[in-house]
Amino acid sequence: MDGTFTLAHLSDIHLPPARPYLGHYHAKRVLGMLNWHRGRRRQHLASTLAAIVADLLREAPDHIAVTGDLVNVGLASEHEAANRWLGTLGPPERVTAVPGNHDIYVHMAVARGIGHWQAFMAGDGQGSPKEPFPFVRRLGHVALVGLNSALPTPIFNAYGRLGRDQLDRLGPILTRLGAEGLVRIVLIHHPPLPGLAHHRSALQDAAALADVLRRSGAELVLHGHNHRAMLSFAEGPARPIPVIGVPSASIGLAHGRQSLARYNLLSISPRPDTPIEIVERGIALPGGPVVEIARRCLIAGQVTAT
Repeated sequence: MDGTFTLAHLSDIHLPPARPYLGHYHAKRVLGMLNWHRGRRRQHLASTLAAIVADLLREAPDHIAVTGDLVNVGLASEHEAANRWLGTLGPPERVTAVPGNHDIYVHMAVARGIGHWQAFMAGDGQGSPKEPFPFVRRLGHVALVGLNSALPTPIFNAYGRLGRDQLDRLGPILTRLGAEGLVRIVLIHHPPLPGLAHHRSALQDAAALADVLRRSGAELVLHGHNHRAMLSFAEGPARPIPVIGVPSASIGLAHGRQSLARYNLLSISPRPDTPIEIVERGIALPGGPVVEIARRCLIAGQVTAT
């Protein structure tokens, strides 16, 4: 693949949950269903998501990255629907996904949960079925590195954790990809740096991840979870590493600090030290069309408007 590579990034899809069977009831799921019916279903709109996806597909990016929370309460039927929805974006070789906290909502067998969309999380040789994360996808001059920050949490908590095993494997992977001259893009659901989320929904080992990034480097980190457009910088071995959060792709009616639905288009040239252009597209008003919200350029760890 020659020339500029275009990556679309969207997150926090929150497909509507089906009614659970009696055997599926779990205290956390009951509260999650109540939360959906009392509020979230009025914010996460199928019509908004459809408009975002239609606009994204018209833009025809080279690849699409989805950083988690495809579902709501982790039912097997939701994961089957998530697999079908991912298929509407494209085949697994054109779409990459990582799980979010709603995707691993309670303890359940992988085969009944995120295993339904395993094809969209399959790497190109790194890892094994017992150690699926981090996985690596080489796409021309770009390497996507997928992490799993999701785990079942107690009620009223949505924190994440990578764990020592993922962190220990991540450093050598990033170092090796950097030696190959690839543009390394890390995909994770939770905001990856300390202080970017409330402690009940933060990445618990964010400081350890920041240390891996500082030592091994990356060109970009993409995340979701906060339902807001975010730009931060992690310390890297040579220059700051941009950390970009995208709002939910389905929010048609914003609540609190959340942003209305957006996705990002990132144009990435072959050299890791060259600018990355970011175009934010989304709805500016509830029920409005998808438009360009902003256009920025990342150059050597600095951001400029264009």
